[in-house]
Amino acid sequence: MLKTALPVFWIFLVAFGFHSPVLACTGIILKSEDGITVPARTMEFSFDIHSNILVVPPGTKITTLVLDEEREGFTYTAKYGFAGANGLDKPIVFDGVNTAGLYYGAFYFAGHAVFGEVNDQNRDRAVSSEEMGNWILGQFASVDEVIAALDTIEVVGSFVEEIQSVAPFHYALSDASGKSVVVEYTASGLAVHENSVNAVTNTPTYDWHLTNLRNYVGLTPFNKETIEVGSLKITPFGEGTGMIGLPGDMSSPTRFVRAVAFANTSLPSPTVDDAIFKAFHILNVFDIPKGAIRNPAHQNLADYTLWTSAADTGNRVYYYKTYQTQAVESIDVEKAVQGLSGPKVITMESGFQVRDRTADVKSD
Repeated sequence: MLKTALPVFWIFLVAFGFHSPVLACTGIILKSEDGITVPARTMEFSFDIHSNILVVPPGTKITTLVLDEEREGFTYTAKYGFAGANGLDKPIVFDGVNTAGLYYGAFYFAGHAVFGEVNDQNRDRAVSSEEMGNWILGQFASVDEVIAALDTIEVVGSFVEEIQSVAPFHYALSDASGKSVVVEYTASGLAVHENSVNAVTNTPTYDWHLTNLRNYVGLTPFNKETIEVGSLKITPFGEGTGMIGLPGDMSSPTRFVRAVAFANTSLPSPTVDDAIFKAFHILNVFDIPKGAIRNPAHQNLADYTLWTSAADTGNRVYYYKTYQTQAVESIDVEKAVQGLSGPKVITMESGFQVRDRTADVKSD
């Protein structure tokens, strides 16, 4: 059995937002010409969150409020099997896909996320913010089904010792039909935004990011031509002039603009394998090396890319690579859950490996 939570009084996370040890996750969506949607993302944190691959078969009993030491939530049975990356050695999926082709990803939303507080009146419908992945992937086959069910639960915050706060998430969802949304809980309540530009990052709210795109209406993948200013002919220095003005820092608004630019200018992918390949290449651009992002309040911590994932929603395959393991690995979710009597965790890291090709030079 997996234990998981939700509810009424809201918890505003502004104080935590300015001292958060992680703010840098980036997500994109690609679609192949054979009709398959591929959501992909990076996971950044300032310390190793000990992610592994959690595989949960259908029929698993899951109880909410697993991190709440004082209260137990409600128990439900997973209708669908699912697999993805967990964290902090907890039985909770932060990113994954289920056997119906529904993808879920939790993205940090510190400073804006507002959740309820669990009590005796709401604990029978409470799902904690960090446990939404289990509830969504275990219960639903489509984005529309999730949206219709959100009013039946109350999302609450449970204290997470490792970050000394509740988990301030918003949620990216995509399904096999191609529908994609971003779900946010703020002081204004629940908002479900259509992911109309194939990208998601962190704060501010999703609608703010869409408005900010108006500052970059001139971006194009096509190079600029020579222009005349008075009697002077001005020629470009070289390639890439269509993207002049594309911001290059690692803040959330900047990464959103860049994710939109790269996801929507990617060349067509004939097959889903091509789309998976391209998704990892695009997300290499967002790979954060240790030391580039630091918080003055936590000078011994530095955000870095722990892992990168992509999901084939058509064939129900979860792909990933990690900080240590740069080779892409995969889990066929439908095959993985077959015959499982209960949840299973497999190690995500395989270790850094280098293939020595020296001998090939001497071979005939």
